Amino acid sequence: MGEFGGLGLFLIVAIAFPFMVLAPARILQPRQPTPEKQKPYECGVDTVGSSDVQYHVGYFRYALAFLLFDVETVFLYPWAVSFNRLGLFAFLEMFVFLGILALGLWYAWRKGDLAWK
Repeated sequence: MGEFGGLGLFLIVAIAFPFMVLAPARILQPRQPTPEKQKPYECGVDTVGSSDVQYHVGYFRYALAFLLFDVETVFLYPWAVSFNRLGLFAFLEMFVFLGILALGLWYAWRKGDLAWK
C-alpha cells in the first residue's frame, strides 16, 4: 500500500463517511415546510427584532489581545517544562520573547487600544 497508503485510506473514509450517513437522511426526510416551522425559535419565545447583532469594535480589540497572550502561553509552557535542560541561552531567549510581548502590550496601552471607547 505504500508509505502513506494508510493515511490516504483514512482521509478517504473520513471524508466519505459523513456523506454516507447524512445523504440518506437528507433524501428520506419529510419535507412539509409551513410558516410556523420557518420561524426562528429561541427558548420557546418568539424572536423580537433582527437577528443581525452588531458588536462594538472594542470587543474585537480585546479578543485580539487575548489571542496574542494566549498564544504566548503556548510557547511559554514547553519552555517552563524543559527549563532545566535548556540552559542559560534559552533562558535569555525567553526574556527577549517576553520583552517583545511586553513592548507590544506597552505600545497598545500607549496608543489607547486597551481603553474602552
